[in-house]
Amino acid sequence: MVKKVSAAQLRKELSSLLVQVAANGRQVIIEKRGKPLAALVGVDALELLNQRQTTSADPQGALALAGAWGELKEREMDAVLADVNAERGGAACREGKG
Repeated sequence: MVKKVSAAQLRKELSSLLVQVAANGRQVIIEKRGKPLAALVGVDALELLNQRQTTSADPQGALALAGAWGELKEREMDAVLADVNAERGGAACREGKG
């Protein structure tokens, strides 16, 4: 479970929170004026996060699609858009209805 604390509360309870994070795997969100600012996580969780970032050099999901547009040459993009337009019914897309 994630615990939320204010920056002021963090100053008062840092030692206790560190024990909770290190020993129990608890995650702590630090907020300032009610907005998330930072997080305390255990070393294992941080290593896992870093490992995921380094092993996932290829974008996934929507990011992959967005990145793919940047690699297309203009003629290739025209062909892709023509295919999409044809699949959606042609005229409806050209008229802004698709």
